[in-house]
Amino acid sequence: MIRITFLAEQKVEEYSGRITGFDILQPGALKEAVALKVNGELYDLSRKIESDTEIEVIQLSDEMGLDIIRHDAAHIMAQAVKELFPNTQITIGPTIQDGFYYDFATNRTFTTDDFAAIEKKMKEIIKNNHRFVREVWTRKQAIDFFSSIGEKYKVDIISSIPESENLTVYRQGDFVDLCRGPHSPSTSRVKAFKLMKVAGAYWRGDAKGPMLQRIYGTAWRNKNELNAYLKRLKEVEKRDHRKIAKDMDLFHIQEEAVGQVFWHEQGYTLYNVLESYIRKKLINNGYAEVKTPILASKELWEKSGHWDKFRENMFIVDESESKRLAIKPMNCPCHVQIFNSHTRSYRNLPIRMAEFGTCHRNESSGSLHGLMRVRGFTQDDAHIFCMEEQINSETVKFCDLLKEVYSELGFNEISVKFSDRPNVRAGDDQVWDRAEKALLEAVREAGLSYELNPGEGAFYGPKLEFVLKDAIGRNWQCGTLQVDFILPRRLEAFYIGADGQKHHPIMLHRAILGTFERFIGILIEHYAGRFPLWLAPTQLAILTVTSEADDYAIEIYNALKKQGVRVKTDLTNEKISYKIRLHSSNKIPILWIVGKNEVASKTMSVRNLGSEKWESSSYEKAAELLLKSINPNQGS
Repeated sequence: MIRITFLAEQKVEEYSGRITGFDILQPGALKEAVALKVNGELYDLSRKIESDTEIEVIQLSDEMGLDIIRHDAAHIMAQAVKELFPNTQITIGPTIQDGFYYDFATNRTFTTDDFAAIEKKMKEIIKNNHRFVREVWTRKQAIDFFSSIGEKYKVDIISSIPESENLTVYRQGDFVDLCRGPHSPSTSRVKAFKLMKVAGAYWRGDAKGPMLQRIYGTAWRNKNELNAYLKRLKEVEKRDHRKIAKDMDLFHIQEEAVGQVFWHEQGYTLYNVLESYIRKKLINNGYAEVKTPILASKELWEKSGHWDKFRENMFIVDESESKRLAIKPMNCPCHVQIFNSHTRSYRNLPIRMAEFGTCHRNESSGSLHGLMRVRGFTQDDAHIFCMEEQINSETVKFCDLLKEVYSELGFNEISVKFSDRPNVRAGDDQVWDRAEKALLEAVREAGLSYELNPGEGAFYGPKLEFVLKDAIGRNWQCGTLQVDFILPRRLEAFYIGADGQKHHPIMLHRAILGTFERFIGILIEHYAGRFPLWLAPTQLAILTVTSEADDYAIEIYNALKKQGVRVKTDLTNEKISYKIRLHSSNKIPILWIVGKNEVASKTMSVRNLGSEKWESSSYEKAAELLLKSINPNQGS
């Protein structure tokens, strides 16, 4: 007898002989079931369960269930391509956020014109309702088979799999692919998909390796979800921060400085407004702002451990062994140097040390994307040096500050991920046990619900990742809080405790925005360039209908400028209709129009961005409303 514990229902049942998911699930449940989690391991519904076990049913409504369906779609696409273009070799085909891809080796150049034929063939495969059949093979059996059909990339993959691991393949009709699985019961479970784009990709990500062709697709639970996703993509395209930035003249990036930003006047105004806002928040929350060098010696990075872990992503300035320097990829070792510059007492702790620190990382050119991924960036970085018993209170204070900032910037949906120890890490398990326990207690103290993110902790300690949702439902991981017991020891930081002895402080690495560049990119897309008045680079444009109104416009401009309003005038000879279109496309929140009549009556016509309605107002009333709307208390 085999004893099955159904975790969701908290019930136990016994079965005789070897059984599968098909044997233990009721017909109604089988319609929605995609796979099982058996003692924590994913199983196909057809895979034998041979011992007492705990199971969870993975349904299509679950994110994991949708991920499996996307994996199915990748295999179906590979089969379709092989049937249409037999000389093509298949390589790898994983799932990704919102979809899947498969890399192909072929002399043919795929284009989007091929999609109709591939999608048609995929629909045939789905209609044929081929079962996904899992088989366990020996290494020799797998190598012999894939060699016999000319799939040299599959043979290469097999050679990299440890000999201790079982090799599994999946059949669907006549198509066989090397795969760990799991898969849904059959190809007919894929209900809604679409091929999206073609791109180049190097084999195993090695620029020296063969160039492959990657076909991307998306798959969803049903056509409604697919259509909603495609509609969202159109909205994403409209909100692309690079396009909006060009319209608003915010910044540009060029080949002569790959991955670095040329901020234009309007963009740098936005940058400075955001920085000033964050600076006020830090001052009001007990942070001391510091500035550290951009270059530091190899010896510092070796002591901190970054040289071994991040060497490939660091820019080296002087390659001579005696003077090797690196541009800093992060600020934390430099902050420890400031902490170490004085003898600290437990009475001084916590010390909250903040820096708008400029860092550089040698990201691959293929990963760069506008402001979202750059090589030169500035972090709203801070490190809190504290005693172990202060971790809870400092975490609560940070979480309160983070939620306040996100809310004022327009993000009210926040989720939290708790990331524990990664495979590659500094420090022993005892230290990690203490750090993880301390952070979990602090999260509970802060009243946060969280999702576990196993194995994704930082090099030095566990961390919280704060994920915000934007106006069109996309998630962005921005803020972090990391508990670090290790770096202060490595860099010999200490304070004098109440017992008169030296103790190493705990270091909390924390950021709210993450990097200014990426966060500004998120803000641009969240607001589609229509920033709230307090944040807008230019808050008001005064447009003249005739040159007779120029002096009046300049008078208003000077008065508002003295009160801190970010205002500009347009005194050009262009028609007023052109001026209105121009400044509306620049996303300026408020337009004031003045002409001959307005000069005489000391009024102006007022229009808010997005409205077709014009209102006549006296200068005094319009200025009062403008100053109130700007919200001078923002950032306090």
